[in-house]
Amino acid sequence: QVQLVESGGGLVQAGASLRLSCATSGRTFSMYAMGWFRQAPGKEREFVAAVIWSSGNAYYADSVKGRFTISRDNAKNTVYLQMNSLKPEDTAVYYCAARTYYSSTYVYARAYTYNYWGQGTQVTVSS
Repeated sequence: QVQLVESGGGLVQAGASLRLSCATSGRTFSMYAMGWFRQAPGKEREFVAAVIWSSGNAYYADSVKGRFTISRDNAKNTVYLQMNSLKPEDTAVYYCAARTYYSSTYVYARAYTYNYWGQGTQVTVSS
């Protein structure tokens, strides 16, 4: 079992920055990848960013590329999402997700390929 706890959400004005954290615990030694997804009211959950745990290779949705940065701290078993130049359309509940094993079926942008999820943290960006 792996537990994921997000933190760092809040209410900010457009143009501001926030850093989300996702602390992991439990059987994290086999972590393969972690991702961030978000879900706005009335919309489907969408991919934001992902990082491969061992290599640090990162992937982003086009909508956040150049503004958001995903990173991980292996020693702390924590993944971060630095969000700069926030826009009102970034308003959503942000979820951290973990993939704890490698498989050729893993697709970083697809929620179904992650096997653990956090509870989410609300990010609200006012105009």
